[in-house]
Amino acid sequence: MTTLLFFVLLIITFCVTLAVTKPTKKETDLRNRLAGLGLDAEIEQGFTADILKRDVYSDSPVFNAFLTRIELAANVDTLIKQAGMHWTVGQALSSACAIFVVAGLLAGSLLHSIPFGILFGFIGATVPYIVLQFKRQIRLNKFTATLPDAIDLLGRALRAGHAVTASIEMVGREIADPVGSEFRRVFEEQNFGLPLREALLNLAKRVPVADLQFLVTAMLVQKETGGNLAEVLDKAGSVIRERSRLVGQLRIYTAQGRMTGWILGLLPFIVFGMMEFTNPAYVRLMLDDPDGRKWIWIGLGLMSIGVWMIRKIVSIKV
Repeated sequence: MTTLLFFVLLIITFCVTLAVTKPTKKETDLRNRLAGLGLDAEIEQGFTADILKRDVYSDSPVFNAFLTRIELAANVDTLIKQAGMHWTVGQALSSACAIFVVAGLLAGSLLHSIPFGILFGFIGATVPYIVLQFKRQIRLNKFTATLPDAIDLLGRALRAGHAVTASIEMVGREIADPVGSEFRRVFEEQNFGLPLREALLNLAKRVPVADLQFLVTAMLVQKETGGNLAEVLDKAGSVIRERSRLVGQLRIYTAQGRMTGWILGLLPFIVFGMMEFTNPAYVRLMLDDPDGRKWIWIGLGLMSIGVWMIRKIVSIKV
C-alpha cells in the first residue's frame, strides 16, 4: 500500500509540475514559427555555421545521435509533428519506458505475477502513443473541417488577381490553425527557394488527409496542364464538402458499433479492477490457479480478435 501511495504521489507531482511549467500561448506560437523555419535550435544554442535544417530527436546529444540511427525515431517524430505536440522523440520514448516500469511494478506487486506485470507494463507503455494518436486525429479532423474555407479563400484570391503564392500566403494569414500554419509553412518554403511543387508535396506528406491529397493533386495537375485554377478549386471544394457530409453520415450509422467495441473492450478490465479492490480473495483464486491463468490469456486473445473485427466492420473508407 505504501508503494502504491508513493507512485500515486509521484504521478500527481509530475502532472502539477508539467502544468506549472507549460509555456504560454504566445511562447508556443513563437516556438512554432521558429520551428517551421528551423531557427529554434540556433536561438537556444547560439549561432552555428551549419545552415541546414536538421531534426533534433532529443536534447541529449548522445541520445540524439543514437536515435538518428533507428527508423523508429523518424516515425515517432512524424507522429509528433502530425499531432501538433511539442514533445521530442526522446521525451516520448523516455515517458513510455518510465510508464512501463511503473505500471509493470504496480501490476506485478498487486497481482503477484511477473507475466501480468510485463503485460500491463507494455499496455501502460502505449499511453504516450495513444495520446499522440488521439491528438493527431483531433488535429486532422480540425484540418479537414477548415480546409473547405481555405479553398474558398484561395479561389477568391485568385479571382481578385493575386498570384498563387500570394494566395497561399493569404490563406496562411487569414485561416485559423492548423490549416493556417501549414499553408504559412508552404509559403515560407517556396519563399526561401523551394519549388512550389515540392512545397505542396511536403504539405501533403505532413498532413495525411485524403481531402488535402485531392487538393494538392488538382493544383499540380493544373500547373502541368494549364487551365483556370480558380474553377478547379471550386470543383475541388464542392467535392470535399460532399465527401465530408458523407463521412459524417457514416459516423452516425456506425456510432453504435464503435460504442459496442469500447464497452466490450473496457468492461472486463473495469469489472476485474472493482473485484480486485472489493473482494481480492475471489480474484486470487483465478490468478493463483494455473488453469485460471491459462484461461485469462485465452480470454485476452479472444477479446483482441473481437475488438479487431469490430474495428474492421465500423471502419468504412470513403
